[in-house]
Amino acid sequence: MHAFSPIYSPFTTGLMSIFIPFILVAALWTIVLKGYALWYAARASQKAWFIALLIVNTFGILEIVYLIWFRPKNDGQRAHETPVTVSSSAR
Repeated sequence: MHAFSPIYSPFTTGLMSIFIPFILVAALWTIVLKGYALWYAARASQKAWFIALLIVNTFGILEIVYLIWFRPKNDGQRAHETPVTVSSSAR
């Protein structure tokens, strides 16, 4: 049986074990920001932004740029909300 290098082992005990929490925090950061940005892009029907945010991985940089400067701002109203009318002749 060949001995594996501790760099490639998930069960390493040394310098490489320090980086595992940082990798987990970076992954969680990316998932949360990507989900938040994708939610807003989908709700605003911004297909180009949705595709760009879905494909490009920048550890949250593109997501932060979108959420701060390009997210549609609504003043307490839902985007693209249209009133529903009910006709009495539809029975």
